[in-house]
Amino acid sequence: MKLRLQAGNPNDANRDYVPMGIKGTDMTVNENGNNSQVYPERLQECTGVLADGLIDHWYEYVPASYDGSKKVPLVVSNHGGQMNGWAQAVYSSWTLLAEREGFICVFPDCHELQMWMVQGIAERVRANPELVLPIPMDPEDYHDNHDLNYVKALIVHMQEKYEIDAGRVYMQGMSMGHMMTDQFARYYGDVLAGAAGSGSAAVDSQLYTKDGEIRNWGGPVPTWISHPEKNGMDDSFEAENATQKGGREYWMQVNGVHDAPQIRIIGEDNFAFYTGEKADLVYLDIKNRDHGQALDEAFYCWNYMFSGVRRAPDGMLVKEKTIWEPVGDSFALALTYKSQKAWFHNAAVEMPVRPVLWQKLKYHGLDGGQMVRGAYLCASLRFLAEIFGARYETDEDGLEATLTLKDGRTVKVSRGVIGCLVDDNMVAMYCEALHREGELLVSVEWFCRFLFNMNVSVCNGVVYATDHFAELSTFMAEIIQEQLV
Repeated sequence: MKLRLQAGNPNDANRDYVPMGIKGTDMTVNENGNNSQVYPERLQECTGVLADGLIDHWYEYVPASYDGSKKVPLVVSNHGGQMNGWAQAVYSSWTLLAEREGFICVFPDCHELQMWMVQGIAERVRANPELVLPIPMDPEDYHDNHDLNYVKALIVHMQEKYEIDAGRVYMQGMSMGHMMTDQFARYYGDVLAGAAGSGSAAVDSQLYTKDGEIRNWGGPVPTWISHPEKNGMDDSFEAENATQKGGREYWMQVNGVHDAPQIRIIGEDNFAFYTGEKADLVYLDIKNRDHGQALDEAFYCWNYMFSGVRRAPDGMLVKEKTIWEPVGDSFALALTYKSQKAWFHNAAVEMPVRPVLWQKLKYHGLDGGQMVRGAYLCASLRFLAEIFGARYETDEDGLEATLTLKDGRTVKVSRGVIGCLVDDNMVAMYCEALHREGELLVSVEWFCRFLFNMNVSVCNGVVYATDHFAELSTFMAEIIQEQLV
């Protein structure tokens, strides 16, 4: 099927989080956290009593191809705080993807205050006076949590109303909807074949008992976590990193993940693909993105994960081929001054000497002072030659080296000299060659860019070089350092 991306009428003057003028019109809004598509014509508003004798509202999307002749998957997508179901439909691309794949979507409204009833969230808000939010009180017993009961009943309702494949029910949520999805997966994960969240994390007080035991009733669930680099949900980078790491490690334990991830960076999208004994985990950090969800996340999540996982009639997870294979970059090299290990071919490898973060200085005319004009990660030239398949030769003292590249070029480098000879032509590197522990060191950034025309991205002390456009994000830099330090 050929999808149509309908042109919108952009409201560039809008400054509201969810302008009501979007509903039922072609208005679109764009900010660096949430971008909308045109309101889907087939989106239907519904009302009913599904749980606890209370009236609830939700929005159903049935693709044009559905005729009831075969069972189709169901995607439940939960809105963020201070939003509603139709807003989640336009701030995501699930309805567009539903037309391509033939599944049905449902976008529930939370029951009250436009805020989901999430265990532990009221306590978190009370502990932070800066958070002035209307929060529904969460009951002590999750069986009394109406939103949990209602969403679970909504899944049953959709299965009764439509021909739904019970083994292919997936859930995704944004911001507070991410919290709701994570909560649902912890309690009722056995209902789902996959769970995804964007822009938030689990409430950490709900993940473990006071004795450190995992709190989980739903079992392993294929899990997708999307995180905007500039999410800002915590008051510092360190706090946000700890929150993200905590939620990630919780699902790694539940899903039986023990090995390092495969890392893939496509433009600003930074993926870590974890393989688990019981279920997989994907972590996506989106460079230069603010709180919310990206419009392409639904397609990423489906193509890399949801398209290849289902539950058998006995409830066991079955892993099949996905539309896109969740593998790391075929060529990628990552290094940091904090470790003598490098990341190459999606594994940690040892280097002869730890890289040095070297500053290029200006000092003349400054009366003994200095200015930093650049900082570069200098790594073992011998190691870089090995990575790129070059022959490496040095003089007796190891102070002068000659590289013969696979294409026949020769590169001569000498200690303390910023210039190098490439086929007997002088070329200035970013900084002079260093000599440490018997090894010549040169700028990784210069080496990869100049000699091999590679894309090099630098973030938080990590250099990432690959053969295509890639922008390393802050939190992926942290994941790489976790593997190396």
